[in-house]
Amino acid sequence: MKTRVFHPENGENEIREAAQILRSGGLLGIPTETVYGLGASALNEDAVLHIFQAKGRPQDNPLIIHVPDVTWLERYCAQVPETAYRLAEAFWPGPLTMILPRKPIVPLRTTGGLDTVGVRCPDHPVTRAIIQEAGVPVAAPSGNTSGRPSPTSAADMLEDMDGKIDGIVDGGPCRVGVESTIIDLTVTPPRLLRPGGLPLEDLRRILGEVAVDKAVTQKVTGSEPPRAPGMKYRHYAPHAPVTAVTGEAGRSAAYIRSVLQAGEGVICFEEYRDLFSGFQVQSLGASGDSAQQAHRVFDALRRFDSTPVTAIYTQCPGDAGLGLAVGNRLKKAAGFHIVDADRLPQAVIGITGGTGSGKTSALRALERLGGKVIDCDAVYHRELRQNPALRRAITAAFGDVFAGDELDRQKLGSLVFSDSAALDRLNEIVYFHLLPVIRREMQGSLIVGLDAINLFESGLAALCRATVGITAPREDRVLRIMARDGITEDYARLRMAAQPADEYYTAHCSHILENCQESPAEFEAVAEKFFKNLIREVFTYE
Repeated sequence: MKTRVFHPENGENEIREAAQILRSGGLLGIPTETVYGLGASALNEDAVLHIFQAKGRPQDNPLIIHVPDVTWLERYCAQVPETAYRLAEAFWPGPLTMILPRKPIVPLRTTGGLDTVGVRCPDHPVTRAIIQEAGVPVAAPSGNTSGRPSPTSAADMLEDMDGKIDGIVDGGPCRVGVESTIIDLTVTPPRLLRPGGLPLEDLRRILGEVAVDKAVTQKVTGSEPPRAPGMKYRHYAPHAPVTAVTGEAGRSAAYIRSVLQAGEGVICFEEYRDLFSGFQVQSLGASGDSAQQAHRVFDALRRFDSTPVTAIYTQCPGDAGLGLAVGNRLKKAAGFHIVDADRLPQAVIGITGGTGSGKTSALRALERLGGKVIDCDAVYHRELRQNPALRRAITAAFGDVFAGDELDRQKLGSLVFSDSAALDRLNEIVYFHLLPVIRREMQGSLIVGLDAINLFESGLAALCRATVGITAPREDRVLRIMARDGITEDYARLRMAAQPADEYYTAHCSHILENCQESPAEFEAVAEKFFKNLIREVFTYE
């Protein structure tokens, strides 16, 4: 059969005819403020069975019944507590479902065999008008094929249900974007069974203590029937497997970028979109805007089904406000395959090598992977301007090597490059003053690259989980230094002579990256692959 699309703006006949589908035992797609629902008369067991068949939904997964106002509660629920009326007064119509004891008029098929029933009053005037016209409560799970992302527009629902149901009411895009919050009022204290469009904080404002069911934060297994939709079975999943990455936004973005492979996709906060240039990306919106994230989350998951991505990584918001609901949907889409970026070891990689070896290209590659690069030489010269104690120590050791606040690098270099004891003394002074500064700059970043020629001499290697020596043919280095710094060949060779030979890096570094490429771009591509594997090694084995 062809599914009819109703357009309520065309007149009241559309509402009456849509309601007739429900009265006659048919299936109707209905808009709500949360997601589109697949509706049928909650009192008609055959109609309810057709919901399960159309969705491919397990029959022990209970359905929520929708009513047009609070006066319908006592028709279908026994022993309605006073707290239910307080919640209804505060949040109905709205994205709140209350679990209450059912009356026998509600079939067990609707409740998944439970003696309780979930009830809500949707905040969409068209749907409430249809329910009122039909004269029956409407059982309505989300209008998608079971397990797929929920639909937030009539077009999304038609994609899954065209030909399977009688009609869809096009009520425009959903305002909230995630399903209703479900609170169980049959237990003490009340228990949150599913986070949704009404934040947990709002419930606690009315109810005081609210427990959070373990199904909200972890995968639930076992034979016990679920007490509410979405508690037991995998939900919201696109075709490609999903990995949910929690933690501080910068750290989760850096982790995803470091492990992302060609052909994989990303769901990220808007401010990190540029980090994933060249990959398929869907934005959740700004990291601090959980309402926007809720509005976009299902659309982001669903859009990947029209792409050839082989896997999806997604950032997750924190648990405050609507973030709890958004994160819950993303984790369920991932089957609770979760990486907590805040618990990963900090991947501090020391990068050293002789001048002209190609460290700049290697560091750009690490930045492309989301790493924070700290140029220890730049920090040193910044501290020379800002730290009088450092200037005094250098002056005491090497005499007048400053012109005002600026260091005369060539003058100091001429003193230390040909005198190993003087160079050791300089490194000792620099290490003492720079180590606390470097530690502060590393804080909060998941992946850090320490660019330090004197990585081992200064003691900075002690901060690193891996050390990488960049090497290159000697004559290539001479030409690069001359071109880069505008110096003579003699001075270039003098600088190189003051630095260790390649054998030093082979002996001291945990890894060697050799630059035999003809251009910086070619070496950067080689370095990116190298660092991707190295970071994965740190995260896996540390």
